[in-house]
Amino acid sequence: MPRVTRPAAERFWEKVDKNGPQPAAFRHRGVCWIWTAGLISAGYGLFHVTKEKPALAHRYAYETFKGPIPAGLHIDHLCRNRRCVNPGHLEAVTPGENTRRGLSVSTFNRLKTHCPAGHPYDFKNTYVSRKGSRICRACARERDRQPHRNAAYRRALKRKEGA
Repeated sequence: MPRVTRPAAERFWEKVDKNGPQPAAFRHRGVCWIWTAGLISAGYGLFHVTKEKPALAHRYAYETFKGPIPAGLHIDHLCRNRRCVNPGHLEAVTPGENTRRGLSVSTFNRLKTHCPAGHPYDFKNTYVSRKGSRICRACARERDRQPHRNAAYRRALKRKEGA
């Protein structure tokens, strides 16, 4: 007897708890809809649209309610809850914007207004390294004044060692 497969939408919504937590920053958008089935290692829900076609649950929910995800964009959880599939909490953004909005090390560093020594990160006192990180000019000047960084000092040491 052939097995009858239920529609994907029916199977999807039975795995969603629409009574999730209320996100603190987005109370006006309602509660999170929590994915209660399987998760991938990164904490996002995994849904099998068909036996051969898995999809991330939040992406499936976004496409169901809002349409196709534009090429090159990621889906950002405004509520910061990776298990949430509430389309009101999901937004298509560029990968860079998604990273800036996240809770990564780069976000925390970007929010710093002063270097560890207390000098301001402003236009006059800051330059960007080749790797893209901010460097405090005042600290760099102080570091470069140290004797072991001075080329003449190093040459004099070599002459003493050779003598």
